[in-house]
Amino acid sequence: MTSSARREVLVETGTRPVDPGPLAADDPEEVGLRPRTLDEFVGQGQLVEHLRIVLEAAVQRGQPVDHLLFAGPPGLGKTSLAGIVAAELGVGFRVTSGPVLARAGDLASLLTDLQEGDVLFIDEIHRMHRSVEEILYPAMEDAKLDFLIGKGATARSIRLDLPHFTLVGATTRTGLVSSPLRDRFGFVGRLDLYAVEDLEAIVARSARILSVAVEPEGAAHIAGRSRGTPRIANRLLRRVRDFVEVRGDGVVTGDAALRGLELFGIDELGLDKVDRAILDALCRRFGGRPVGLTTLAQCVGEETDTLEDAYEPFLLQQGLIQRTPRGRVATARAWSHLGLASEASALF
Repeated sequence: MTSSARREVLVETGTRPVDPGPLAADDPEEVGLRPRTLDEFVGQGQLVEHLRIVLEAAVQRGQPVDHLLFAGPPGLGKTSLAGIVAAELGVGFRVTSGPVLARAGDLASLLTDLQEGDVLFIDEIHRMHRSVEEILYPAMEDAKLDFLIGKGATARSIRLDLPHFTLVGATTRTGLVSSPLRDRFGFVGRLDLYAVEDLEAIVARSARILSVAVEPEGAAHIAGRSRGTPRIANRLLRRVRDFVEVRGDGVVTGDAALRGLELFGIDELGLDKVDRAILDALCRRFGGRPVGLTTLAQCVGEETDTLEDAYEPFLLQQGLIQRTPRGRVATARAWSHLGLASEASALF
């Protein structure tokens, strides 16, 4: 079936065009900092090497790449890698996200508008509705789209031929991706938090793009407080740039970086205001006793999901809090970080 015929079927079934996705709404400056090729991508060495082999093999065979799934915490480069896949293959790149695809027809509209070999990127793919997800199964395996037209006795099922495409999914919570969907990806790559050395290279590269003068010591301070995340590193660089342009001479020296980061509330461990509020509640308000997630969220004025997904992972990785059957507990390191070492000695 031709592309125009597929669109006629979609009109008949009442589907609507889908917003191309999150990139259109991204900060233009942030988009400009994204690496465009695998050679520009810093860090994740093993994953990049595996991906390079997968892409080169597909190019040599003249076939679309297997469907790819990238997993890991926010801000590590999943969206950038999806764009790099399309750029390396020289094909079209379509972007959407799981929550945007509310109906099966939304996804069908996207799929039928693809060209041969295109890359379709679905961010937060674990948040797709199950009825939408099931449309993907035959599309991923057989390049077919099964659709039901009409209702009741007049309903009829049709199968549309789709161009061969590559689906790239991104998720921050791999466990929420259903097994049938996860098993249909030919390559699953896990992105880990970045080493400080890699973040320094990312800060230096972003500074060149933004035309910001950054000394190595300044880049090191920014990288060391970026929580292992390139997105945070780039954000802190832009804030320090603002600081040195307004309060300094425009050069990000080591001292200027420290003063700028302190002004914006980023301490030596990379903790921000909310992180410290969590530790303060656990240590001072509750005196080291276990605290439930809901109670803790109310104390710091955040939603429980935000607390659990955005703040807890880093605090756990840094050994500042512990999860116990009775609730969250601050560790001795958290007490020391808040300057409460003497109180901590009575508890630990």
